[in-house]
Amino acid sequence: MNQSNTVNPFVNNTDNEWSQLLNALEQTLGKRPADTNAVLFLIGVQELGKGILHFTKEQKQDLMHIAICKVLSLGGFYQLEGTDQDGWPHWKLISKLPHFDVTSQETLLRTYIIQYFRDELSFH
Repeated sequence: MNQSNTVNPFVNNTDNEWSQLLNALEQTLGKRPADTNAVLFLIGVQELGKGILHFTKEQKQDLMHIAICKVLSLGGFYQLEGTDQDGWPHWKLISKLPHFDVTSQETLLRTYIIQYFRDELSFH
């Protein structure tokens, strides 16, 4: 069978679980996150632990980085080094990420985001 005609159940399952997660977040927050970056921002705010504040553009980028490191730590790619004097977490890369195309990167992130909400926040 031609590989392009085969269906990858992992991707389809991730898509279904992603949709369910977005639906659950919409019910909780009253607004559906627009994309993966919006969900990563929410995770960054959660991991920072300071609640909803007014963040500068640079801080928003830092929150996204915190979230990416946190969710990829579930796959053994990053390890928390500690927090700085302002309480911002700092991460260390411990395992090189595989080189993926953009679609595969998105699927990888979404898979670990789903795991984060299950494991860390008991979201089912």
